[in-house]
Amino acid sequence: MRTVVISGASSGIGRATAARFAAAGDRVFNLDIAPPQYQEQDQAWPVTWLKVDTADWAAVERAVRQVHEETGRLDVVVANAGISVRHGVLDIKEADARRITDVNLLGVLGLWQCAARLMVAGGGGVLLATASVNGRRGYPRYADYNATKAGIIALTQTFALELSPRIRVACVSPGGVLTPMQLAEYTEEMLADTNARIPAGRHAAPEEIAAAFFYLASADAGFVTGQELVVDGGETAGATTSDHGTAVPAHH
Repeated sequence: MRTVVISGASSGIGRATAARFAAAGDRVFNLDIAPPQYQEQDQAWPVTWLKVDTADWAAVERAVRQVHEETGRLDVVVANAGISVRHGVLDIKEADARRITDVNLLGVLGLWQCAARLMVAGGGGVLLATASVNGRRGYPRYADYNATKAGIIALTQTFALELSPRIRVACVSPGGVLTPMQLAEYTEEMLADTNARIPAGRHAAPEEIAAAFFYLASADAGFVTGQELVVDGGETAGATTSDHGTAVPAHH
């Protein structure tokens, strides 16, 4: 039984990822400032929620050390927590930009750092994170969000170079995914327009991104490190959704 820590696992991609690992028999811990979003079919949600603001490095370290002390190990850490605000570059408020950076980028760095220290001492592990296709191409109205996702890709490469072969590191870059964060920013017209721009003709389900994380954490991906796995239905194969002026919501 592996010990798995996932930040931002109360909803969306994080929740689906927690469910995927838990279904495999892993012991899963959710670091999230918000309580889990339960569904009708949940009888006993097999994931332990620890209320943590992932932008608070001290709180994150306390939580991760608590998990390690309780289980005696730390095998997989998925830095998934993320937020976005839709605003043009001339309208970005400092408070919004700093919060987005603190959660999306520095939150990954802080979680990975404290986890890596324990993993190195314990003989190894896997560090994963949710990046985004927004980190590879320009998407209007999300400059600060885009920059944080590009930063995660850079962190992935750097951590892999410094920590191999003891620790494997990778990130998943989703395209459009039907998460609560995504749906909150769509009108029906925007959803239909974006679906039409994705070669697969639809958004991904959170469970499809969870499957990518589960693969990267498995022995089947044992030679994969320092890499970004893009799961976007072909979206970035040909500059279809980042057209100038297109108001496409941030992808996470």
